[in-house]
Amino acid sequence: MKIIITKDYETMSDEAFRVMADVVKQNPAAVLGLATGTTPLGLYARMAKDHRENGTSYRNVHTVNLDEYAGLGAESDQSYVWFMRENLFRHLDLPLGNTNLPNGKAEDLLAECARYNALLSEMQQDIQLLGIGSNGHIAFNEPGTPFGAETHVVELAESTIRDNARLFAREEDVPRRALSMGLKNIMHAKKILILANGANKAKAVCGLVKGPVTEQLPASVLQLHPDCVLICDEAAASLL
Repeated sequence: MKIIITKDYETMSDEAFRVMADVVKQNPAAVLGLATGTTPLGLYARMAKDHRENGTSYRNVHTVNLDEYAGLGAESDQSYVWFMRENLFRHLDLPLGNTNLPNGKAEDLLAECARYNALLSEMQQDIQLLGIGSNGHIAFNEPGTPFGAETHVVELAESTIRDNARLFAREEDVPRRALSMGLKNIMHAKKILILANGANKAKAVCGLVKGPVTEQLPASVLQLHPDCVLICDEAAASLL
């Protein structure tokens, strides 16, 4: 695992952009595995700026996202499909038909998981972007998730619900279930880029880097990936 420690969130985002931009430069038809949440917003802003000012094209890129809340779709400003369109997709020349997320509005969630697994088997990520939860989750793979899990329906942990409540009007509005890529799907990526900022992530980052590889800290499985880059600010790296 390559570890880059930066002074703050802005320099973390600069370094993340360099990694992502290099993948797109090397392969203009790359499959980008993307993530939501506040952590990648700086990276996405830099991708949009680079496209606007330098003309970097995403016309032939395809994307696959990690997860989606069960019950939410593009009409909801709390859905991840809405988040991606507002914060990245509409700022690039990326055709929406080239973007892929689990369908949180699917009537049969298990069938939707099977559909997404089939898609991922045909679209290996050239790079998979990740954040990390305070409990060590990646995507919505909570502690105890088997390393061999593929896309599945998740009952969200209370700590995850609390962490995400800042993005909702009330904590009770946070959906209790989500559809998520499994750890096996994530590990299938050719390259993994994981970002962490803030002191509240320090314990999880320490476990990711130094702890035993255990399903009780899902991110620890990344120690086994042959090409994983961790970029974190000084606060998140404070226990390393």
